[in-house]
Amino acid sequence: MKIIIIGGVAAGAKTAAKSKRELPDSEVHIYTKDNYVSYSSCGMPYYIAGDFQDWQKLIVRSTEEFEKSGIHIHTRQQVMKILPADKKIAVKDLDKEDWYFVEYDKLVIATGAEAFIPDFAKSKFKNVFSLRTLDDGIAIREAMKNAKHITVVGGGYIAVELTEAFVKNKKNVTLIERAPYILSMFDEEISSLIQEYILANSDGLVKIINEDTVTELIGDENVKDVITSKGYGFDTDMVIISSGVKPTVDLASEAGILLGKTGAIKVNSRMETNIPDIYACGDCAEKINMISNTPVWVPLGSTANKEGRVAAINLSGGVEDFEGILGSAVLRYKGLNISRTGFTEKEGIKAGYDTVSVVITKRDKAGYMPEVQNVTLKLVADKRSHKLLGAQAIGCGDADKRVNTVAIGLLRGITVEELIDVDLTYSPPFSTSIDILISAAQILKSKLG
Repeated sequence: MKIIIIGGVAAGAKTAAKSKRELPDSEVHIYTKDNYVSYSSCGMPYYIAGDFQDWQKLIVRSTEEFEKSGIHIHTRQQVMKILPADKKIAVKDLDKEDWYFVEYDKLVIATGAEAFIPDFAKSKFKNVFSLRTLDDGIAIREAMKNAKHITVVGGGYIAVELTEAFVKNKKNVTLIERAPYILSMFDEEISSLIQEYILANSDGLVKIINEDTVTELIGDENVKDVITSKGYGFDTDMVIISSGVKPTVDLASEAGILLGKTGAIKVNSRMETNIPDIYACGDCAEKINMISNTPVWVPLGSTANKEGRVAAINLSGGVEDFEGILGSAVLRYKGLNISRTGFTEKEGIKAGYDTVSVVITKRDKAGYMPEVQNVTLKLVADKRSHKLLGAQAIGCGDADKRVNTVAIGLLRGITVEELIDVDLTYSPPFSTSIDILISAAQILKSKLG
């Protein structure tokens, strides 16, 4: 069997490795327009920050390692067309400018996502960057060395992680976000606390402009000035476009592969598209939210790896389902851990739930322990069924482990009352005798009546 995979980062690399293990006699090929395969995109902000010096540590598995295992890697080879009727792909060699055709028995689309580039940034400035590929990460770190001021457009996960990286390198940062607060995928009372923490813990290096957008970048080969919609202008040495990503689906759509409601490739639980022998996984594929059972699109490396495994098992003749996601995520900013799972309150309301919520702040360990820190936790539940809908937690303590606990409960439709009865571990170095999760659930139960 000849298995062709388009894209070689998280989902593509996982599909290739698992397919070869499932079918040792198969012929497995990865085609990518990138210079590298199988690298940690999520680790790039920490390379830029200087947490480690060698970018090659981001390579999970080298081209040579793939080849030794019988998986053939074709870098700088861009797939231009999928021809399902002929079971072929048309490929362009980006170095030689040649086109050629490759046959397949099974095809996996793992083209990922691409940065959304606003109109104002479409001119070719040398000092304007987005962070998607390993080459992007290397270029940003190099350019950062000579910059005194950096503009970050957008206020999502990557924007915050890069802001931390720049501050760690003593750079002045202006972050511009169209929403009232950064990290708008959290509820406002949590986002506002995160923003306050960043401004208070950045040595005066960070300025955040909310409810505004960039309208113009001024310069010759390099941007020198930034102009916003409210008429605000300032000098800058470097611009990062972090205003969102979109699934890379044109190749699939042109081949007659259906897209879902979110604009990503529509797949079933076995990663199959509407065309036989063609699968899709990773950031280019639509997901199912396991709480509401509705289509969503949340691009995360952890999900991409899971989907790559499922695609490989099914194309190899096995049977395995990927049931969906909860949108679980975690990041940090200079000691502040930031995490979420399930629905925020605003997402729950949008999905049709009658939401009830509670926000509390409590110590994460016994108060006499030297490493004790506060955690702020928000729980959201449905008033009718009393089922938990989601959790958000921030703090310099163990915020993420509380969110991970809720994530497991959400998989089983846990109610607020059932959360109160969960037998969590206790010891002074690890939690208070009544953990913040239990305290929040008890308050939430009283609000539910």
